[in-house]
Amino acid sequence: MTSSQPILDLDITGIAHGGTFIARHEGRVVFVPDAIPGERVRVRITDAGKASFWRAEALEVLEASPHRRAHVWAEADISRAPEDRVGGADLGHIILGAQRVLKRRVLQEALDKFAGPGIEAPEVQAVDAVTDSAQTRSDGTGWRTRVSLHVDADGRVGPYAARSHRVIDVASLPLARPAVAEAAFALRPQKPGRVDLVEPGDGRVRVLPRPEGARRGKPQTVFEFAGGRRFRVDAGGFWQVHPQAADALHRAVGEALGGRLDPDATHFDLYGGVGLFAATLGEQGARDIVTVESDRRATEHAAANLAEFDAQAVTGRVDRFLSGLPEGTRAGAVVLDPPRAGAGRVVVESIHALDPEAVVYVACDPVALARDLGTFRELGWQAASLQAFDLFPHSHHFETVALLTR
Repeated sequence: MTSSQPILDLDITGIAHGGTFIARHEGRVVFVPDAIPGERVRVRITDAGKASFWRAEALEVLEASPHRRAHVWAEADISRAPEDRVGGADLGHIILGAQRVLKRRVLQEALDKFAGPGIEAPEVQAVDAVTDSAQTRSDGTGWRTRVSLHVDADGRVGPYAARSHRVIDVASLPLARPAVAEAAFALRPQKPGRVDLVEPGDGRVRVLPRPEGARRGKPQTVFEFAGGRRFRVDAGGFWQVHPQAADALHRAVGEALGGRLDPDATHFDLYGGVGLFAATLGEQGARDIVTVESDRRATEHAAANLAEFDAQAVTGRVDRFLSGLPEGTRAGAVVLDPPRAGAGRVVVESIHALDPEAVVYVACDPVALARDLGTFRELGWQAASLQAFDLFPHSHHFETVALLTR
């Protein structure tokens, strides 16, 4: 930092997608972390290189919102120097109810901008409180079953500072499951790189070192649970991070499908991972199920997880798979759970060409969802229902489930 970086007092007027907040200075947008709409804050400009917007860091709250609280993670509190604030809990200074109101605002603004008028964002629902052997936590902490820590060249282990790749020493990991936090603070010296800690369905934490430049060893298979069903998954593979997330999404997708599936049609689970939503399709009455996922290990697990439904698990890119389907395929329901970038126009148009009975879209990014909904609407689809879930308390992330019909 240099003394030439300007310091300004700004009024915060909104929230932006990604967990930063919006102020304006002489007509220019300024993005500010660690603030709340309605506050007046003192900031230091850190990036004035763009003509249309600047970025800043919050130094001090001059007029606080009634929704402000001491940060749930002490190492991320605004009382610390900006460069020493840990990342990963960008809404942790806001009471939980207000966080969900802000997340709904982000979703509504994305829908208005990218999906077109007339779609009302739902309330963002809390999921069940996290229970451990000691207590039931309703404060939005203790939910991360998966935590990645970083190891720098000096052997320091910890999370990164916000918006940087600098490791920060911390005395607490409040979002982590208690057993994960305990395992993190018991780590022995590590080689530079990353360490993943995973608490699967059996409650026993796996420690997975990822040294820089090292080849990955043989994957460990663990088991997770959702909807009363057991799923095989690699310890380092994808599974929802909140202990109740897979259950909540399984229920939401099932509710959207409504048990009205044509048993003679082919039903698709796209970006299917280890088969969570393919199992939902099976439970809703589908008999011909295809799940598609680009990760080979995940599709191997999906084939085992879906054995009772005799589902076909395909390893491949979704866009290429859809383009190779034979003409005349009779599609029932399509469930898709794309990565953060969304499905994109090519995939949406290919789904439309299948002429399915219904589409259920599970989204982890509101802007990508809104863009894809805009494409679906151009093609004659409508959002028949939307549900949103606060599966990542104290962060800006949340999940949305949309049912699309013609």
